[in-house]
Amino acid sequence: MSVLDLTAAEITAKIKSKEISAAEVAKAFLDKTKRENPKVLAFLKIHEDDFLKSAIAVDAKIQNQQPVGRLAGVPIAIKDNMHVEGWETTCASKILTGFKATYDATVTQKLKAQDALLLGKTNLDEFAMGSSTENSSFFTTRNPYDTSRVPGGSSGGSAAAVAARFTPVSLGSDTGGSIRQPASFCGVVGLKPTYGRVSRFGLVAFASSLDQIGPFTRDALDMANMMQTISGLDPMDSTSSDQPVPDYAASLNKGVKGMTLGVPKEYFAKGLDATVKEKVMAAVKVYEDAGAKVTDISLPHMDYAIEVYYILAPSEASANLARFDGVRYGHRTKNPANLLELYEKSRAEGFGTEVKRRIMLGTYALSSGYYDAYYLKAQKVRTLICQDFENAFKKVDAIITPTAPSTAFKVGEKSSDPLEMYLSDIYTISCNLAGIPGISVPCGFSNVGATHASPLPIGFQILGRPFDEERLLQMTAFYQSQTSWHKENPVLS
Repeated sequence: MSVLDLTAAEITAKIKSKEISAAEVAKAFLDKTKRENPKVLAFLKIHEDDFLKSAIAVDAKIQNQQPVGRLAGVPIAIKDNMHVEGWETTCASKILTGFKATYDATVTQKLKAQDALLLGKTNLDEFAMGSSTENSSFFTTRNPYDTSRVPGGSSGGSAAAVAARFTPVSLGSDTGGSIRQPASFCGVVGLKPTYGRVSRFGLVAFASSLDQIGPFTRDALDMANMMQTISGLDPMDSTSSDQPVPDYAASLNKGVKGMTLGVPKEYFAKGLDATVKEKVMAAVKVYEDAGAKVTDISLPHMDYAIEVYYILAPSEASANLARFDGVRYGHRTKNPANLLELYEKSRAEGFGTEVKRRIMLGTYALSSGYYDAYYLKAQKVRTLICQDFENAFKKVDAIITPTAPSTAFKVGEKSSDPLEMYLSDIYTISCNLAGIPGISVPCGFSNVGATHASPLPIGFQILGRPFDEERLLQMTAFYQSQTSWHKENPVLS
């Protein structure tokens, strides 16, 4: 088996046993990435020197019989809205041109402490605003299963990097589905943790009450090890939780017998692709056959999730992005006549179309005379959505839904219709509004036919109680023990 097909856990085990060196692992992944990234465009920048130096440092620890971390020698890609000290952070936006981080995000600091090898920064929709990675100011990332199609968004680069075997794991961020939707489109596992489970310190904010960092992997054990590394209370993030972090890997083999799983009718209504529904229900059957009880449930306010999200998220974005003004860092317009013109032109030149659209939406929703009609009302409906989940989890242990209503769409197919693009996150947004954990797991492929030149990945979503990531990983591990969808490997054309 090629080192490129090994999981992160297998790589670390082989490095610790001296069966292979971290330098050999790094070279294999670097060669693969340099050779095939031009077809996928997952990375905005590869930091080759830092990557190779980290590998040499891990080998030196092994040689000197020093202890190494749980991610020793594992190549990892980082979404370019998280800081790595000394590396440029662009958020795929021209307005941050030339900005270099002066400190590590808490998550990257924790990865380094566990001897991970950071390969580079991945592409995203500008400031994480989008569902296809077409909103990047630089280029569109491609889906490794079909390069004429999108990888999803906004964490499309991180999902594509894992699917294409450029790295075995990566980090993304999820504000309304930006980890889970690309995970579904690219045939990998993607987890959005509970709000507060993972520190957001060093993550460039989009919508502060919704953003959460999470990993992409190919299997449940790697996800458990990544979550073990990045979870926990952080004094640098006032919203991080002091909830104890369990031993995630310890629960992976417990099975699902005796669990009660809910299937919400609202997620299987009009607009869901027939093949997606078929594959998701087949996944439900795997759990049912293993002794889990499956019951129909209702989340009655789910129909309002899109409207609520596209009031609250842009409102928070308009406030968070006010700091990008051309004064302190990043893009500054040339020869402004006065301070007002400096602000106006710097922001007009630096921000892309979708970011401007959301800033205007949010500013309008927060403006005098409209606050009660839009923002306040949306917060009240958000509370109702939270209550729907609270009521559901009194009856069931977890909820199973499709991750996305369709497979990956063609590049350019939805870019001219913002509403159509927004609807691609219809099944993931409510999870962020409620602050609960959600994971997307590969469960099959589309049929080859008139609409698809090649099979495209499909994922199903598991939603859990707050801070119950352990159960989501347990369910993922069981499903993967019964199926092999997560082992599929795209052939880049």
